[in-house]
Amino acid sequence: MDQLIGKRMGPYTITERIGEGGMAIVYKAFQESLNRYVALKVLRDELARDQQFVARFRQEALAAANLSHPNIVHVYDAGPANDKYFISMAYIEGGTLKDLIRQGAIDPGRAVSITIQLAEALDHAHRQGLIHRDVKPSNVLMTRDGRPLLTDFGIAKALFEAKQLTRTGASIGTPEYMAPEQARGKSPDGRTDIYALGVVLYEMLAAKVPFCTDTPVATMYMHVHEPPPPLPQVEGTIPEWLENVVCKALAKNPDDRYATAALFAAALRQGQDAMLAAARPVTPLPAAAAGGAAAAVMTPAETEAVTAVGPAAAVTTPVETEAVTAVGPAAAAATPARPVT
Repeated sequence: MDQLIGKRMGPYTITERIGEGGMAIVYKAFQESLNRYVALKVLRDELARDQQFVARFRQEALAAANLSHPNIVHVYDAGPANDKYFISMAYIEGGTLKDLIRQGAIDPGRAVSITIQLAEALDHAHRQGLIHRDVKPSNVLMTRDGRPLLTDFGIAKALFEAKQLTRTGASIGTPEYMAPEQARGKSPDGRTDIYALGVVLYEMLAAKVPFCTDTPVATMYMHVHEPPPPLPQVEGTIPEWLENVVCKALAKNPDDRYATAALFAAALRQGQDAMLAAARPVTPLPAAAAGGAAAAVMTPAETEAVTAVGPAAAVTTPVETEAVTAVGPAAAAATPARPVT
């Protein structure tokens, strides 16, 4: 049994262990003063003992705490307790996007909606000067009503800048979602996050990432040098415009991607609007209304003829009316015009 279960850490009482990663173990904890549950991310001991890493981690946690967006997990607090270091954040019930993808490919409409929300969250962070550096489905929490929430801002940066990892060419991130420039150890920017989000969108549509090999180095090599495999089509469920958006997000050269996450979201929203319009049922006009409307339309030549000869010409005699009734309108149209006296 985990020794921290039931123990206090600052104002929080740890109730259960809910996950773990390479840098931290995540617990559910209760904050009695505010009568709420929180997610408590506790750094692993080897990182908590690294004062340089802890200082950078705290700096990034405080920056993330200033982010206020409906698709970013809210950070409450960060600090030391019991010879450990923690960060507390909103507790979200509903699992992760990775859990959802494990169930199979996601409908294109829903995948687009999720990606739009995440792109808007990234745009908000980028405008505050924060780059995520590790966008992936396991860092996206899903609320019970299906809203995606991006978490773990700044942790990858703190690890990258830690003393033991500042050697030339070092790269931090998850190989399956790593942009080419990130794999080469170059400084990332907002377009690096756009690439990773493009991989996430690809994975939602295909239920697999575009590149995955037995070794991280081989996977990073493919991100740098290989084009992504075409998205699998099941009865044409993925529209061409969506394939084009994914390809642009996954461009090898950052200059060929969307310049901002906001533009990525806008391209998806435009396609989403087109999908919704195409799916909207068309209500046909009643037959009588359609026929009446058609009958009331005259060609320019007919309009000019009526205007030239006056309204009297449009009036038929009883004999003419009977003739039209007998032979139909086509014959009437063929009858030469009678001079007006």
